[in-house]
Amino acid sequence: MSDINVPPVSGSAGELQRKRPPRAAYALPSLFTAGNIFLGYLSIVRTIEGAILFHANPDAAALDFRIAAQTIGWSFVLDGLDGRVARMTNTTSEFGKELDSLADIISFGIAPAILAYVWGVHFVAPVAGGPAGIDQLQKAGTFLAFLFLVCGAARLARFNVQKNPVPKNPGSPDKKYFVGLPIPAGAGLIASIIYGQGSMPLSDWMWSSAWMALLGLVSFLMVSTWRYHSFKELNFMRPRSPVMVVFMCSLIFAIWNWSQQVLLVLAGVYVASGVLIRLGGLARRLFGGTPRDTSARSVNNIA
Repeated sequence: MSDINVPPVSGSAGELQRKRPPRAAYALPSLFTAGNIFLGYLSIVRTIEGAILFHANPDAAALDFRIAAQTIGWSFVLDGLDGRVARMTNTTSEFGKELDSLADIISFGIAPAILAYVWGVHFVAPVAGGPAGIDQLQKAGTFLAFLFLVCGAARLARFNVQKNPVPKNPGSPDKKYFVGLPIPAGAGLIASIIYGQGSMPLSDWMWSSAWMALLGLVSFLMVSTWRYHSFKELNFMRPRSPVMVVFMCSLIFAIWNWSQQVLLVLAGVYVASGVLIRLGGLARRLFGGTPRDTSARSVNNIA
């Protein structure tokens, strides 16, 4: 019995205590998350200021909308850093995960929904239907902006309750793909369009209608079970090939010099990638004769 009571030296409590990171280290990922929340709040404030200033000073209002879109982009950066910092410092916690989700619904749900409505719908000039037509257009815009928000919230909730979500089209590792469009990517597309267009709000009802159709499409993609690459296999701590280093440096240089065009292309390509993956799977099943795998449906019934 004495042998059972003596723990091995390598697994002693003292050694485990030394391996545990200090308590102050747990605050580091939360600081990135707090920065994410602040940028989402700042985006909402600048959107409201732009709406107030537009009729008096359109150029100043366009600058406010531009900053509101940029802050959502920087929120995207901080959202990617907080999780990586937590894993690098071994300070992941349930509190951090919940705080990150709350930050995402502010920065990638509420902020882009308000910005999308004010920028794309609120300042549309009178249409053929007169005031009644404008009223109906704004009601539709209010609904679609809300739809974007609620679908983003549902996307976050589904991600939180699924430990290992399986895409609807199986055959790839779970961690390689997201199930549905991630809400940061949806918000990034909204922000990149506003930033790339020049930030002057839409005034033509046809463009506004197309904008609302895009909001509806992005909302659907977020709650769909279509696959989107997660890029979780990327680890910047590992050695990289010279080709990858050159590519990353070129991408940084392009974003620095042509940020409006490059960010818009990157966001658009990523959102379209899930649609292309889905269409490719349908084409293989239709023309390749591959039987559809129904065994994963029981796994995906909550997706």
